[in-house]
Amino acid sequence: MLKAQQSEQKKLQDDQLKFQKKLQSEIEIQKRHLETLIAQNYSTQNNKLVSTEDIPEPTKQYDFFISHASEDKDDIVRDLAEALRNNGFEVWYDEFELKIGDSLRKKIDYGLSNANYGIVIISPSFVKKNWTEYELNGMVAREMNGHKVILPIWHKITKDEVLRFSPSLADKLALNTSIHTIDDIVENLKNL
Repeated sequence: MLKAQQSEQKKLQDDQLKFQKKLQSEIEIQKRHLETLIAQNYSTQNNKLVSTEDIPEPTKQYDFFISHASEDKDDIVRDLAEALRNNGFEVWYDEFELKIGDSLRKKIDYGLSNANYGIVIISPSFVKKNWTEYELNGMVAREMNGHKVILPIWHKITKDEVLRFSPSLADKLALNTSIHTIDDIVENLKNL
């Protein structure tokens, strides 16, 4: 009986070893096949790869990108953009930069990526808009690299409303149009 058990155990071990060798062989075949596919794909795309030398350098750098809701243009945004420009700052502001037929997304992305700071005019209208959220998300992505980008300005909004919209945005020191004039805001921005 002991011999029978040993014989059966030996047979099971041999079967398991054969299975492992077969599996190992199949994995090696799949691995070589995958390496061949990768090499073929790389060689066909190698001629299509774009080097960083082919990417044009940005033609314009901005000090500030102004993110805002269109409803706030007349109250604060247009005057702020003009005041910043009159103080020698390069400002990406939609009325300065967008022309008929432009791609909104491309122009906004260009402005966001080529601006040192993003001025975010947070208002009840701002928190309801998709475009402003898109712009804010772009600034947050840039801040993830550890650089201060977002400069919040609260306009006709309470701390509770900002907290409901974005607790992390409510945590940032902000200027407030209820107590700061446009001249005050420009002076604060000069000291960055």
